[in-house]
Amino acid sequence: MTNITPVIEAKELYRHYHQGSQVVKALDGVDVTIMPGEFVAVMGPSGSGKSTFMNICGALDQPTSGMVKVAGRDLSALSRDELANLRNEVIGFVFQQFNLLPRTSALQNTMLPLRYAGIRGQEAIDRCRQALERVDLGSRMDHHPNELSGGQQQRVAIARALVTKPALIFADEPTGALDSATSVEVLKLFQQLNANGMTIVMVTHDADVAAYAGRCLYFKDGHIVRDTLEEERVAS
Repeated sequence: MTNITPVIEAKELYRHYHQGSQVVKALDGVDVTIMPGEFVAVMGPSGSGKSTFMNICGALDQPTSGMVKVAGRDLSALSRDELANLRNEVIGFVFQQFNLLPRTSALQNTMLPLRYAGIRGQEAIDRCRQALERVDLGSRMDHHPNELSGGQQQRVAIARALVTKPALIFADEPTGALDSATSVEVLKLFQQLNANGMTIVMVTHDADVAAYAGRCLYFKDGHIVRDTLEEERVAS
């Protein structure tokens, strides 16, 4: 039987901050494994550790102690340049604020990660077109952000995350700046991407948003206090 490499593997993960004489335990011994093709919601109140978990697993922050592997690579063994390459090639990020360049078309915004990866010319254009078509924006490639709705701007941000063909997408409150109807459209898009094999980890404080995921990690005081699958949440 072939062993499948987890997309995320965290063991004994701690992240402590010092604020004056106090120690803030943002993560306090987290163990979790996320396999390819999972759609995981990360929930918890403000200060529970969910964003710290995403930042560490996304190679944006370092733990105080513990081990994190992303796509089989131990983050503690990578140099700064190697971490930057991993973020660009293996991970796609989608944030609450769309972070699009205002004077740049949807196609050009989508192309930004490819420039960092050294992919240019026709290959870059073809990849961007495919990514935008995948999020149903094939007819809006030349539009600037101010010519797009909030939902369309978030779709551009998702296309930008997809264009490097990552193993994993982190979505941090991806519907926080959207109305409820548009939020549903974006969440259904995530479900569609997941159904096609994309691994998604989505940070949210909203139980209605988390319901679109197949698994939910509940954080509290730096710990995972519940780890439930969709059928378990429905049953309860």
